[in-house]
Amino acid sequence: MAEGIGSTVPRRQLGRLLRQYRTEAGVTLDAAAEALEYSRQKIWRIECGLGPVRVLDVKAMCELYGVSAELTEAMKGLAAETKSKGWWHAYGDVVPSWFELYVGLESAAAHLRRYDESLIPGLFQTRQYTQAIYRLDRPQASEEERERAVEVRLQRQSLLTRRLPAAPRVVQVLSEAVLRRPVGGAGVMHAQLDHVMRLSDLPNVSIRVLPLAAGPQPGAVAGSFVILDFPPVEGGRAAPEPSVVYSESLTGALYLDKADELAAYERVWKGLDALALGEAESKDMIKRITGEMRHD
Repeated sequence: MAEGIGSTVPRRQLGRLLRQYRTEAGVTLDAAAEALEYSRQKIWRIECGLGPVRVLDVKAMCELYGVSAELTEAMKGLAAETKSKGWWHAYGDVVPSWFELYVGLESAAAHLRRYDESLIPGLFQTRQYTQAIYRLDRPQASEEERERAVEVRLQRQSLLTRRLPAAPRVVQVLSEAVLRRPVGGAGVMHAQLDHVMRLSDLPNVSIRVLPLAAGPQPGAVAGSFVILDFPPVEGGRAAPEPSVVYSESLTGALYLDKADELAAYERVWKGLDALALGEAESKDMIKRITGEMRHD
């Protein structure tokens, strides 16, 4: 796996495969734990992709489930990748565990579809805009802690222009309210909207505005969210990582990947896509709002 992607996706892929083969073999979680002399919690954590996995453990589990030698070798390769560390691990003191999972998924995604109704998303924020948000979001944190959190956010943005692996396709729908909500003062907002305009010129980035004049729309109920789609696995050794919907709250996040959950958010996205302005019209609106700020 390319440097910087980390272990999130291989952990999830390996866990899903091991759970699948255990189920197909008719072995319960308790029976597997007893046969392997593992705790039930250990097997559950491996199947949920919650940590690195030893090659020795994969070998023992595959033997118990009757997995073919070829598939066992493929999964041992995945196990080796579960020990990879992404760049964000160096910022563990300021990255909540629930968000660390998202950063790993974001780094591995081939396609991101975002709707944001309150703030400019982290991938598009300037340093000054981010600093203003963290002063509000983390009032008890020291200046040093907030600055480290800012650095994480800015480091994430490198995925928009990375070469290897190829930068993901990012399709962003922004509520007009996001553009008009002042954060950090007029100067900060002016620079922020200019930055959004520059990013919209990247070949892999599409930024569209959902005008307030569109009235009630699906995103008003769903709130801000991201749909992440993943590339095929090299060598076809496992099924591609299923798409995931990420929705964040103040103290945690939801990771939704069941078929009915994905279908619900796909319907919301289709509604947003139908109501949002085209790219050229969106640029015109952003320019107009920026000009209004200049004259305030």
